[in-house]
Amino acid sequence: MSLVAKLFGSGKKNKAPTPQEGIQRLRDIEEMLTKKSEFLEKKVAAELALAKKHGTKNKRAALQALKRKKRYEKQLQQIDGTLSTIEFQREALENASTNTEVLKVMGIAARALKETHNNLDVDKVHDLMDEVAEQQEIANEIGEAISNPVSFGQDVDEDELLAELEELEEEELSSALLDIKSVTDELPSVPIAEPSRPQPQPRVAQKEEDDDMKELAEWAS
Repeated sequence: MSLVAKLFGSGKKNKAPTPQEGIQRLRDIEEMLTKKSEFLEKKVAAELALAKKHGTKNKRAALQALKRKKRYEKQLQQIDGTLSTIEFQREALENASTNTEVLKVMGIAARALKETHNNLDVDKVHDLMDEVAEQQEIANEIGEAISNPVSFGQDVDEDELLAELEELEEEELSSALLDIKSVTDELPSVPIAEPSRPQPQPRVAQKEEDDDMKELAEWAS
């Protein structure tokens, strides 16, 4: 079987190829055209070298080489266009194949989700969530009741405690003042000392002092 028949199939109506098969065939064509393009590029280079070799020595041979070079270049141009078309087609087929696989997976997921929801009732779900919220509220109330010291008889009025504390402080202060007064009363009285008066000197001593002063005055004069 020829390569063209292998790639595009014979005239008989066969089963349509899968996207993967189509992508593979397009890659085979790309590979074949790429090899042909490389071959033609070598031919163009060879004909160009031959035309330069003959040059003015053999103008006819040089012209023939240039003509062949032009034909090869035209074929190369056609191959390049074909390769671009095949590349676009292959990319489109690859994208389509990818989209097909994605849609298949999404379809499977949708059916699985639908099957899951078939076992669920929206009303039952709402009822269940309401019940969960109610039980949570009950649990919170129980926690608050357990942590509240009122249930253990500790609900004492704080104002009464403060008033009682003030009374105790006043009693303690009054007791301290009484103790101070009692100590003061028990202390002994201190006699008040009278100011001392100068004692009169004996007359003999006074006379001697006067004589000394008189003698001193006479000596000084």
